[in-house]
Amino acid sequence: MSDCNRNPLHRVDPRDDVATALYDLESGTAVTVGDRRVVLRDAVGHGHKVALHDIAEGAQVVKYGWPIGVATRAIAAGAHVHTHNVKTLLEGVERFSYDPADTTPAPVQSAPATFDGYRRADGRVGTRNEIWVLCSVGCVAQTARRLAELANQRLGGKVDGIHAFPHPYGCSQLGDDLAHTRDMIASLARHPNAGGVLLVGLGCENNQIDPLLESAPDLDRERLRYFATQMVGDEYETGLAMIEELVAIAEQDQREPMALSELVIGLKCGGSDGFSGVSANPLVGRVADAVAGAGGTPILTEIPEMFGAEQVLMSRARDRDVFDRIQAVVDDFKQYFIAHDQPIYENPSPGNKAGGITTLDEKSLGAVQKAGRSAVVDVLRYGERVRTHGLALLEAPGNDAVSSTAMTAAGATVILFTTGRGTPMGFPAPTLKIASNTPLAERKPGWIDFDAGTVLAGEPMDDAAARLLDLVVATASGAETRSERNGEREIALWKQGVTV
Repeated sequence: MSDCNRNPLHRVDPRDDVATALYDLESGTAVTVGDRRVVLRDAVGHGHKVALHDIAEGAQVVKYGWPIGVATRAIAAGAHVHTHNVKTLLEGVERFSYDPADTTPAPVQSAPATFDGYRRADGRVGTRNEIWVLCSVGCVAQTARRLAELANQRLGGKVDGIHAFPHPYGCSQLGDDLAHTRDMIASLARHPNAGGVLLVGLGCENNQIDPLLESAPDLDRERLRYFATQMVGDEYETGLAMIEELVAIAEQDQREPMALSELVIGLKCGGSDGFSGVSANPLVGRVADAVAGAGGTPILTEIPEMFGAEQVLMSRARDRDVFDRIQAVVDDFKQYFIAHDQPIYENPSPGNKAGGITTLDEKSLGAVQKAGRSAVVDVLRYGERVRTHGLALLEAPGNDAVSSTAMTAAGATVILFTTGRGTPMGFPAPTLKIASNTPLAERKPGWIDFDAGTVLAGEPMDDAAARLLDLVVATASGAETRSERNGEREIALWKQGVTV
């Protein structure tokens, strides 16, 4: 951070043309930023940007040290910089060069060495010991929910929880679309936070249980039960008996100290604002670096929210092969937009804009701050699981539920979810909500686990990062998140193809 956090304007990088208002500022306010004294020409809301010098029409506007758009008119020093005078630089598929950058992360002081987790038969480590009820098809979604409710009434307290994760798909799907649903359910069934899995089917669906199980030969069959409801007399009697068997196995499991290298964290932002890329996201980036530096695995997803920041990540590719795979997954997602006659810059959302984010370029440059500075070591396609230690990029859209489900299926055992606007959502893996600003944390204490707004008020980033890492370790060791306490747990699958 180059400027004092107590200054009402915050500049992220010395090269920036703009600074972010830390609170609502009136027209005529005089502020010094670095070696510049700026008098505001407009009233500017918190999270919004102010020009630090005159910007010519057609000139690129820089924030985070990178262009976030182009000026559509001349912008005077002290003027409000937003959608009325800046537009995106994004147009279509681009070519990038492999130009490796420094990937030396900033260390986190006093990083914990271990957390208390559950070692599974395949060697992976879970942060919870739960029974998961999954369904092959949406026709039995309510059956899965009801089974989990009944099981909790009968068996609650013997394991960390019994949860159903229903979805509406699995029938009338074809080709790759059906394969993606099958792969996601199979990956969730292998998650280390599940000490046991009950898979409920109907019997006549496209997503048949047998092919699903064949796609996952490494499933721990001792901790798996499954049945088709059409083939049994009483699905609740059958399902409860199977859950009881799984609980009897899982309740023998015990937490034990695990190295931080066994931790897999998902990195997510939702309901972002102008502070997200200044406080919460770089703070999470420090934690991601600490986990990667200890040999653990951070996962970054939301490919459309990398548009405009691709080069930042590509320059951190471990080698040319990883660079090429980053380019491919980004290009494929842009072509996905183009094939559906949609502009690739159909973002930010209305809430993002209200919070001060002007273009997708700006949103992306703020979003990738969550990945810290570590090298990108792998690129995963949708439905794939982590296969090496270190920072991985995962193919998934920006939708909060879809991308968080994809990270869980990939192996994330804790999710760090930053937000500037707030959201109550939770996912199968324990999800920590990290507010970019203190007013949100104070307004929604039932949603927010950590207030990153303290960084804006002057807390050193190192100190805040150490506190957040302590919370991550405590959560991995069993501490309950707000969303878990509120019963907020769900999955969403990426529907990409034809429905019959």
